[in-house]
Amino acid sequence: MNLLLLEEADFTAADRAVLSDRRFTHMQDIHRVAVGDSLRVGRLGGLMGQARVERLEGHEAELSLSFDQPAPAKLPLTLILALPRPKMLRRVFQTVATMGVAKLVLVNSYRVEKSFWQTPFLAPEAIRENLILGLEQARDTVLPEVIIEKRFKPFVEDRLPAIAQGTLGLVGHPGNHPPCPRGVNQPVTLAIGPEGGWIPYEIDLLGKAGLAPVQLGERILRVETAVTALLARLF
Repeated sequence: MNLLLLEEADFTAADRAVLSDRRFTHMQDIHRVAVGDSLRVGRLGGLMGQARVERLEGHEAELSLSFDQPAPAKLPLTLILALPRPKMLRRVFQTVATMGVAKLVLVNSYRVEKSFWQTPFLAPEAIRENLILGLEQARDTVLPEVIIEKRFKPFVEDRLPAIAQGTLGLVGHPGNHPPCPRGVNQPVTLAIGPEGGWIPYEIDLLGKAGLAPVQLGERILRVETAVTALLARLF
């Protein structure tokens, strides 16, 4: 945890907060704080700044707060991701938040197993929890927008063209395609498929919506690796 992220319920006054949950445990076990110590803090959805430990007793800590720094800018990116397998989904949420993705759209795909949609990690509270862990890692305060689209064809045909309009539309897909561009300076709409890749029908529909296939080489990457590699290369 590189940033102590505070929510509205933590505040007892405009410049005071009391913590008694996992963040309090982290402060004790990892930072080993004492009264008078300073910590880097952020207000969820707002500014970042500094906290001073004013009181430590029982199972809670009281902090005095000052906020004066904006959160880092988000990437100008809409990431469209075929739903990963559940054991990977938690890490993907954290990675997306850590890397500064502004909007994440989870979609269905022919190679996405139906059972994946039943995972408890898609519950709103689970999504939020993992996004917050990613924000804490990156020292960010602004949650990415997450949209779930269970029907691939209606999304790609009816809504994706408007999302992709005015952006550089790309599909990460192995094969004989141009290499992914580097260091772009414009908004991007990027679609990444399941580990087996998009099927030709899906590539065709994505292309009609304005997204062109690009590749990172001959190796087939795990979804979480592909997300990190493509974003690092693009931005």
